[in-house]
Amino acid sequence: MTAILSIQSHVSFGHVGNSAAVFPLQRLGFEVWPVHTVLFSNHTGYGAWRGEVVRPELVAEIIQGIEERGQLASCAAILTGYLGDATLGAVVLDTVAKIRALNPKAVWVCDPVMGDIGRGLFVRDGIPDFFRDRALPATDILTPNRFELEVLTGRTVRSLEDALAAARSLVARGPGVVLVTSLDRTERAPDTIEMLAVSASEAWLIATPEVPMAIAANGSGDATAALFAGHWLKTGGDLKSTLEGAAEGIFAIFEATSDAGTRELALVAAQDRLVDPLHRFMARRAD
Repeated sequence: MTAILSIQSHVSFGHVGNSAAVFPLQRLGFEVWPVHTVLFSNHTGYGAWRGEVVRPELVAEIIQGIEERGQLASCAAILTGYLGDATLGAVVLDTVAKIRALNPKAVWVCDPVMGDIGRGLFVRDGIPDFFRDRALPATDILTPNRFELEVLTGRTVRSLEDALAAARSLVARGPGVVLVTSLDRTERAPDTIEMLAVSASEAWLIATPEVPMAIAANGSGDATAALFAGHWLKTGGDLKSTLEGAAEGIFAIFEATSDAGTRELALVAAQDRLVDPLHRFMARRAD
């Protein structure tokens, strides 16, 4: 069974970070090794939480334990998200290097979690610099939202043309693929959500209906990055099919969440639709 190492945050209640990524990947058929960068009672969107950021030394020690079991060679992908502290970046880079040395085909899917429109930056100092200067040149797949795309490029993104130019500027600096997970652009059709996937040779845009939710669910970017990573492995790196699979999966999660009337992603309720989507969506060329 193909294994994915997922290094990101964890909450006991709700679904963000690993608690948004692990279960969807397992339903897609992957063995997942979660390594937590924070241990919180709930996500910070509630305004209050308990717990702490995991020390970089402990994160490295946990990964070392997996290495000592002789398992890193069977890792097909590394998925990273919220780091908690910039010092964890060195641990991530070291882990990626070790896995690539054992399995050169392994891919690093990096979700550069930093902030969002309306909230601004919500991470500690040094993390944006880490993603921009050290992660970007080394990653294979980068999955920023529109706000993070602007932070990483220093560009204003309002149109599809803006987004394409910004994503391509990132591709030129390292990653083979850039997935813009929430493209809120001026020309977008009303009541839709779009994602844009760009490589050096192709670009695909996909739109799904916007599902009404009383409070926007946290963790949607984490789940989307995980679904994209899973479908990338399942399709052998077919960009169009990967984008379609990720869009269908996150739409199923949004539908189930809306039906449940909860602000937490309804992953369990959506699980069968992750494997056999009820709604299909087709990506179109964006270039």
